[in-house]
Amino acid sequence: MSNNDVLVVLCNCPDIETARRLAASAVEQRLAACVNIIPAVESVYRWQGEIENEPESTLLIKTAGKRFDALRDYLHENHPDELPEVIAVPVVWGLTGYLDWVRESTD
Repeated sequence: MSNNDVLVVLCNCPDIETARRLAASAVEQRLAACVNIIPAVESVYRWQGEIENEPESTLLIKTAGKRFDALRDYLHENHPDELPEVIAVPVVWGLTGYLDWVRESTD
């Protein structure tokens, strides 16, 4: 992955307040160009040997590849979960102007 790549980073939060706080701060710090908040999702997962079923809010974070390490570290340090979900998916195609805007907004 080159430093010019654009990523969509997924991060689930335990509640909408946490999602809003993390999203606003990531954009303010130029770690993200844009964050969409999906306020209500339900997650089913195994944690410490138990099946969990929890309501969460999902962040869809658009950022440049060069900002991923800082974004990952920010989310890990500021997320209330012991092991937050932070998954980056590369954007393979997109509207050139939008992808340029993401890169410029995270400089």
